[in-house]
Amino acid sequence: MNRITATRAAQELLAEIEAQHGPVLFHLSGGCCDGSAPMVYPAGEFRIGSHDVQLGQIGDAPFWTGGAQAAAWADTDLIVDAVPGRGAAFSLDNVLDRHFVLRPPTCTR
Repeated sequence: MNRITATRAAQELLAEIEAQHGPVLFHLSGGCCDGSAPMVYPAGEFRIGSHDVQLGQIGDAPFWTGGAQAAAWADTDLIVDAVPGRGAAFSLDNVLDRHFVLRPPTCTR
């Protein structure tokens, strides 16, 4: 089931966020604005929708997206990376000097 992988930089940023905030989850809305940026929320504070699909996990953090987006990526593996700059407004990486990005997927299946 895990179609998500993370670079070392993403794993390190996730560890930093979890040390500050405890368990977290990723959600990728697929909408406009920051819709293609993986957002990180405290576990239990973000409501997963009935149409959301878990694509996998990065460490202990589940990675969710909407059902339509998951269907569009059915034949791809996705890479989460961390790059310099601030994250999206409501994501836990927004006050750090790095933020999560989704690298262009490569068809692998």
